[in-house]
Amino acid sequence: MGQGLRRYLQATTSAAPLATFRVAFGVLVLASVVRFWAKGWIAELYLKPKFFFSYYGFEWVKPLGPYTYGLFVLCGLCALLLALGWWYRTAAAGLFVSFTYIELMDKSTYLNHYYFVSLAAFLLVLLPAGRYFSIDAWLNPARWCNEVPRWTVDALRLLMGIVYCYAGLAKLNSDWLLHAMPLRIWLPAKNDLPLIGPLLSQVWVAYAFSWFGAFYDLTVPFFLLNHRTRAWAYATVVVFHVLTAVLFPIGMFPYVMMVAALIFFPAEAHERFLDRLRGWWSTTQAARPSQPLVYAPRARQALLLVLGVFFVVQLVLPFRYLLYPHELFWTEEGYRFSWRVMLMEKMGQVQFKVVDSATGRARLVNNYEHLSVLQEKMMSTQPDMLVQFAHYLRNYYAQRGVYNPKVYADAYVSLNGRLGKSFIDPTVDLARVSDDLRPKAWILPFDDEISGL
Repeated sequence: MGQGLRRYLQATTSAAPLATFRVAFGVLVLASVVRFWAKGWIAELYLKPKFFFSYYGFEWVKPLGPYTYGLFVLCGLCALLLALGWWYRTAAAGLFVSFTYIELMDKSTYLNHYYFVSLAAFLLVLLPAGRYFSIDAWLNPARWCNEVPRWTVDALRLLMGIVYCYAGLAKLNSDWLLHAMPLRIWLPAKNDLPLIGPLLSQVWVAYAFSWFGAFYDLTVPFFLLNHRTRAWAYATVVVFHVLTAVLFPIGMFPYVMMVAALIFFPAEAHERFLDRLRGWWSTTQAARPSQPLVYAPRARQALLLVLGVFFVVQLVLPFRYLLYPHELFWTEEGYRFSWRVMLMEKMGQVQFKVVDSATGRARLVNNYEHLSVLQEKMMSTQPDMLVQFAHYLRNYYAQRGVYNPKVYADAYVSLNGRLGKSFIDPTVDLARVSDDLRPKAWILPFDDEISGL
């Protein structure tokens, strides 16, 4: 091990950044759970549909019926305990498991910020964010530490850097940079907004947003790391994400990123924030001697190994699309979990036909009788979901007397303003197609090119 790396691994820093991240992250997740419940989305997304789209390898993860409400209660409770730093490690593990289970229940609800929350919660299970400014440290002073290894804070910074940089790399494609797509479609739809509304119909504004968005994602982590540019960079983070929240219905993601970016600020800023919180609670902290957290050698090695594997996966996983031969935006093979945020406007419609193998009788399927509006929308443009629904239809109609059902689909998809075209081979019996990770030869050619990463 080089001397520089050894010195880095032995360096310590204030525990305050971890504490503020823990508090803010827990509060935001709790707010998200309350919001989800208040809007009635638990019943709409996880109780009413008759079928749910599972992730490959996680077919056993299913909604729990009425007990799904209990799962959300558990998730919200763990988020609250995490923010308070009470039973910290258990709360972090409970939050990671419960939130990730919710995320895996139905593929049609996939969002990048759900994935980010699961990753951040996993890191918090490993990191010592409960050692400072926490109920645990107040109840058991022996657990209190005001200094932690520097790499524990840098782990969260690295995760943020990966999210931003990979989102920026994904924007380096011809549709985004040369055609300002899909912003040329989305922005004019918001032309009724006060003040900025009339500008959003201008083509040059879509190009400006596209180019600035790519530049912002690729550079903002580095500007946040530099003390000379940090304040201006964070102001840009706030403006960028507030504008994103106003223009696009993407839930809590802008607020999660605004809060998470605070991890780049120096310890002094976090100390001032925590002192302000103490003031609100009318409490003061008695002066204590500096107390660094020191891991036992084997514990540190194990923790660094887990973190190393975690980040290798995060660095490699977004490039798995290179294993597939066709246009990524068209087939979406390898698209999820790669920080491709709001890069395409993809609309589709699909008509399923179930054929009795004995009689040849064909039945057309009303998708809405089985799926929610969101499920049908997401399925119509994603081949793996089309296969899963076809398998469901095969079993559904077999139980109702149809002999050895064959399932065919006529699907038409438009991508980033292009004319709609046939998406999959309508002569392929999807009931006999395997739902796996291999390239899907029955997806019809895109007959266009979106060059870039």
